[in-house]
Amino acid sequence: MITTPPPDWRETTVRRVLRLLDRPARSGLGVITAYRDGTVTLRSNRREDGYTFSDTENGYQEIRPGDLVFHALDGFAGAVGVSDSHGNGSPVYHVCEPVAGDDPAYLARLLRHLGTSGFLATQAPNVRERSVDFRNWSTFARIPLVLPPADDQRFIADYLDRETAQIDTLIEEQQRLIEMLRERRGAVISNAVARGLVETVALKDSGLPGAGPVPAHWEVMPLRYTIWFQEGPGIMAADFREHGVPLLRVSSVRTARSTLEGCNYLDPDEVDRRWSHFRVDLGDLLISASASMGTVSEVTEETTGSVPYTGIIRIKPGGMHRDFIRWFVVSGEFIDQVDTLKTGSTIQHFGPTHLAQMRVALPPIDEQRQIAAHLDEQVAKIDRLIAETERFIEIARERRSALITAAVTGQIDVRGVA
Repeated sequence: MITTPPPDWRETTVRRVLRLLDRPARSGLGVITAYRDGTVTLRSNRREDGYTFSDTENGYQEIRPGDLVFHALDGFAGAVGVSDSHGNGSPVYHVCEPVAGDDPAYLARLLRHLGTSGFLATQAPNVRERSVDFRNWSTFARIPLVLPPADDQRFIADYLDRETAQIDTLIEEQQRLIEMLRERRGAVISNAVARGLVETVALKDSGLPGAGPVPAHWEVMPLRYTIWFQEGPGIMAADFREHGVPLLRVSSVRTARSTLEGCNYLDPDEVDRRWSHFRVDLGDLLISASASMGTVSEVTEETTGSVPYTGIIRIKPGGMHRDFIRWFVVSGEFIDQVDTLKTGSTIQHFGPTHLAQMRVALPPIDEQRQIAAHLDEQVAKIDRLIAETERFIEIARERRSALITAAVTGQIDVRGVA
């Protein structure tokens, strides 16, 4: 809220500014949803999958274009805006119109700011982990507001629409750049792993499903001849202890070096009796078979001796060099084979059964090292560009938020701004 508002701004409450509408639902209309980005529109304008539809729409209400809609449980996260559609909405929405003169677009901007800034959470009687409860109209109506003159509200709303649209366009462009960089990253990895670094090398048919030709001097063989692999055991929660031998979970293998984050613990005597052959050694490589593929995690001194849980696959190098393994298991050649082997299965993760059926075109060991070193360098450059772009987006979002805050709290005067 504003501690020292401009002299021509007035202190008021939602009750004095907004009138609650109570229109019965009309048959034949679509369902309107208030989204956290401030859009209030027919659900069909976005997507309908993932939603549960009510057959009777008990308590639903008519929403018209221009109505201000506040999501009583999600408004704290920005689910408030002016409807662009005609339809029916959930009874959890407060559907309102200005009492007199005030601009609904400005009021929606202000309420979104109060929600995302955390102010609404201080006004609610019930605050849950993922919602702030304003279903009681009287509670919502008591929220204090500080408003500029009605004529200035439109100026501010138009200014914010214009300025935030420019920032949003810039963010979208940067997000597309990140997508292109990630596609480039995948192509660089897959090309090097599948074809090597020499463009003029003689090629041969690989015989691998969906793969093109490979360098003629590479040997095509079963993957199991090049690495040793083992999936962690399935262990019941009843075997978990407060202390003991760490049981690594997926959260432990999300970075290049494994950690004890999110791990459980097992009784050391039980581990010696039942699971000692699963304990990892320093330098082993771990990948998740259930999470999205993309990270290979190395066993560190901290995690040496731990037991990986089911869904985590432990790998030891054989004919395939450790550094080459890191790139092979995140390449298109590997992922495509996994997807092919999983076709028709309801199981979403892969395991030793799939790996045992895979084949690989393997370069000589010296060439594996060269490819890995090349990818270390080239992918690091792409990753730096991605990180810089992500930081740019973060700064742009901070700028957007600060601009809205300044405008709706009177810290900047936007009257007459072209």
